[in-house]
Amino acid sequence: MTSAGPKRIAVIPARGGSKRLPGKNIRDFCGGPMIGHILRAARESGLFDVIHVSTEDAEIREVCTDLGFAPDFERDSALADDVTPILPVLKFVIDTYAEQDKRFDQVWLLMACAPLITADDLRAAAAAFERAGGTTPLLPVAPFPVPVEWALDLAPDGHLSEAQPGMFAVRSQDLPQRYYDTGTFAVFPEAFVGTSEGAGSLNGFAGLELPRYKAVDIDNEEDWQLAERIFRGGMNA
Repeated sequence: MTSAGPKRIAVIPARGGSKRLPGKNIRDFCGGPMIGHILRAARESGLFDVIHVSTEDAEIREVCTDLGFAPDFERDSALADDVTPILPVLKFVIDTYAEQDKRFDQVWLLMACAPLITADDLRAAAAAFERAGGTTPLLPVAPFPVPVEWALDLAPDGHLSEAQPGMFAVRSQDLPQRYYDTGTFAVFPEAFVGTSEGAGSLNGFAGLELPRYKAVDIDNEEDWQLAERIFRGGMNA
């Protein structure tokens, strides 16, 4: 827990009912519940005044409590479906804490399935957020491995076509490096969360580049197995 500087809250959304990977937030990942990895990274970073798991699910709440991260309150069930944007979830959390006279300068969104993110990554993000002025959101990104202009479409009959006709012939060194959202965490000034409703545009966000091996967005079994191989290989350290 921090004792000086900006007051930070880490919010880890972890609803029940994942359709693609049932129970993924608390499924065993390399020896412990998946969510435990990001919770420990948050605690070890020393950045946060509060670490809150936002869930409506009794089993997730029990697992987090056993790990030493008992949620202070439950997520509103109206915010627990699979179509609710993330910012209303964050706003519910900070509004509920405000009712308890607890307020924060920074709201950190930490994804429950981000086991490759370490305390050092979070500390690097805090430094980058401050360097960027501390008034605009920060998003970790990773470089695309090949130019996005080279993208191909695969038709049901197995034939390929260029998504951007003519661009496949352009040399990679003549095309700009582009980046994608790692899907692991984000940093917001409190005022941004309080006034935003949906994802909106990322234009103007600050970016923090992470290596691609930390940018595994775990949405299916293949993603899970890849993350396990990276984790067991020690590349996330």
